[in-house]
Amino acid sequence: MQKTIYEDLGTKAYKEAWDYQETLFQEIIDAKLYNREHPDTPKEINNRLLFVEHPHVYTLGKSGAENNLLINDQFLKSIHATYYKSNRGGDITYHGPGQIVGYPIFDLEQLGLQVKSYIEKLEEAIILTIAEFGIKGERLDGATGVWLETSIPGKTRKICAIGVKASRYVTMHGFALNINTDLSYFNHINPCGFVDKGVTSVEKELGEKQDIERVKTILLEKISTLFQLDLNT
Repeated sequence: MQKTIYEDLGTKAYKEAWDYQETLFQEIIDAKLYNREHPDTPKEINNRLLFVEHPHVYTLGKSGAENNLLINDQFLKSIHATYYKSNRGGDITYHGPGQIVGYPIFDLEQLGLQVKSYIEKLEEAIILTIAEFGIKGERLDGATGVWLETSIPGKTRKICAIGVKASRYVTMHGFALNINTDLSYFNHINPCGFVDKGVTSVEKELGEKQDIERVKTILLEKISTLFQLDLNT
């Protein structure tokens, strides 16, 4: 079991959470480098897992196309949203109230994982979580994240986006699971670069608002079990 410190940051601005991630990310990398040079007196390395909700924000991954943001600065301000170019993988996405954003800052070496298997486990945690609500999540070939009805043309829609960064096998950034999200904000982007696929939420699928704290509890348990974490909350 890998020791992991969990924090629910509540509502926090995207850049503030990003800066905090960077600090924790660098602490783990520095500890790993120290331990390689000082094997007799190693520092303890704790994974970190952050849950947060962001005010309205669009973020563009390092491989994303800026023209997937379909609005200008003036319109951005009118809908009380901000925009950031991020150092994660993936294209453009939206974060906002009613969405669980998860930032696992994990040492994949200690967990015995490659980046691909790490992303697959994140997807599986989401699939198992939404299954508790009677929603069948699926993977889509050639795209990360969790989707619904992938075999039905015109019906395929994303419920969770995933975009990560990894350096020295330490991860940051993560996933965004739509619970009670205002989906109209996705109308102003090509979500994750796709123009032919929709976006959904747990609320939309079930027809009523959900208890986001209950979803967090279930999701935390699924992540903890799949990654075999010794969770300190």
